[in-house]
Amino acid sequence: MAADAKKQPLSVVIMGVSGSGKTTIGTRLARELGVPFLEGDDFHDPENIERMKRGEPLTDEMRKPWLDRLNRELRHRRAAGVVLACSALTAASRRRLTAGLTHVRLVVLTGDTELLRKRLAQRKHHFFDPDLLDSQIATLEIPADGIVVPIDGTPEEVTQRALAGLIGR
Repeated sequence: MAADAKKQPLSVVIMGVSGSGKTTIGTRLARELGVPFLEGDDFHDPENIERMKRGEPLTDEMRKPWLDRLNRELRHRRAAGVVLACSALTAASRRRLTAGLTHVRLVVLTGDTELLRKRLAQRKHHFFDPDLLDSQIATLEIPADGIVVPIDGTPEEVTQRALAGLIGR
């Protein structure tokens, strides 16, 4: 199945709230598609990381430079394809993230709030304050053209669902 996808490089944004598995599934998906994986969190500036550690939600204004950095990465890598893990919770953030780009596919990881809380409680060494989950859930706008993938199941199952959505369209 992944061999068909390799004919044309894909640029994929794997999105969702914290704890939905963006990094885990994104890494696996990139491997299946034969493209690089980028962790969007690696592009946050130190000030925003400190804000999130303190449990302060980021405003759209605070996110703009981060989204611009990610947009440059997507542009730079579009010829070869890429999978980018990025929350991309709002339509406005996705417009900024994908500005000037075509053929970016959105994979939306969705799950039950209790499952998300459980996953966040098990995470170690991540700057995200789990108390911000409710604000992320309230902010999430699922894109009409997004491939919605439920996160219940093993990482292999979730990855296969995402792949089926990408290739089956």
